[in-house]
Amino acid sequence: MAGEWRTLTVGEIKAADERAIAIGPFGSRMKADAYVAEGVPVIRGNNISDTRGFVGDFVFVSEETADGLQACNAFAGDLVFPHRGAIGRVGVVPEDGTRRYMLSTSLMKLTCNRQLVDPLFVFYYFRSALGRNALLERASTVGTPGIGQPLSSLRSISLPIPPLPEQRAIAHILGTLDDKIELNRRMSETLEAMARALFKSWFVDFDPVRAKAEGRDPGLPEHIADLFPARLVDSELGEIPEGWEVQPLSEVCQKPQYGYTASASDEPVGPRFLRITDINKRDWIEWESVPFCSIEPEKRDKYALAPGDMVIARMADPGHGAIIEEAVDAVFASYLIRFRPQRDELARYLQYWLRSPLYWNTVRAAQSGTTRANLNAKVLGSFDLVIPPANALQPFNELADAFRRRVVANVRESTTLAALRDTLLPRLISGELRVEHAEKLIERVGT
Repeated sequence: MAGEWRTLTVGEIKAADERAIAIGPFGSRMKADAYVAEGVPVIRGNNISDTRGFVGDFVFVSEETADGLQACNAFAGDLVFPHRGAIGRVGVVPEDGTRRYMLSTSLMKLTCNRQLVDPLFVFYYFRSALGRNALLERASTVGTPGIGQPLSSLRSISLPIPPLPEQRAIAHILGTLDDKIELNRRMSETLEAMARALFKSWFVDFDPVRAKAEGRDPGLPEHIADLFPARLVDSELGEIPEGWEVQPLSEVCQKPQYGYTASASDEPVGPRFLRITDINKRDWIEWESVPFCSIEPEKRDKYALAPGDMVIARMADPGHGAIIEEAVDAVFASYLIRFRPQRDELARYLQYWLRSPLYWNTVRAAQSGTTRANLNAKVLGSFDLVIPPANALQPFNELADAFRRRVVANVRESTTLAALRDTLLPRLISGELRVEHAEKLIERVGT
């Protein structure tokens, strides 16, 4: 470690305010009836991501509730830590124009003394193995993980503190990588929203058909508008475009197949092992985070995934599904069911059908009255869906393919950037790697 670096405790780098280190409200003060439709957003453990940005949906409390719990308010630059549940994670409140946030009952916060430390440097310290271990070693693993005496435990943690200019330079380098990862994520979500909106317009609301039936301009290029009929007809699913069909999933896919039973491993002992948790986080699969499994050679081909395969969860998160978009050496786990489309052009259509309200309404109806959420291949295969003709699918496939290629490229780039960030982080935080050398490494990968 560089000679001019000091070692200080969190208690020594906190702001002078008596609320600089605080814990979320007791459950009795944050009951479900305290939540409102809009107001002060509440940070929960599932909002803390693997970058600087928060993810997921927020719940809200009123301004009056937040005023009555001022010690639990968090502001831009404050660090937030779970003291129960996901111990070892850390988030930082963004400068996003939100005046304040609230801590949930399972979080604690740290407001830093900015004359001593840059909050982002401290954030990245706790993102490193050193900082994470410091949090974990104070946690009990009996039952739900939790930190006993969380505030005093947080105060006692020691960390290396370089001069402020070097802290800021380190935070800037790591933050630049995180910012690009976050930009890729937001871009991918925008592209995904565009594809979903197009699917809904063409294949759920039938907007081009309705426009033509009413004598209006469908607002599409003529060669695309001509692919849609000008009339809706009755079907078992309600009105659908004339000439389109209603078919069960079992008729448009090959025989469904249950996945392979194995233990996941972080070591590359075989192919990637796709599980429910790998398909229900985001609208794309981050293959670098998918574990491996050992599988007998004679079974590997049987369970091998191929582009266009659709996998649907039958338990744990029943109904959640994904389409395989890349050629990856991977097999799928037993709680997933594979449906392989009979025709290649149906893969994109099925991908967005899986994400439509029509599909999820069918899933909920199939589960009604049961004590345990569970779907099997027969039930899923019985789900009816509207099947457009191939020529109507082609323009959608071309547009959706373009969107998804960009999403996949973003995921690949973000994987590379995250690996670089995670390589640089411990070396920068410990002083082993100086800022100027890290900048040269980043230049080589073109960020």
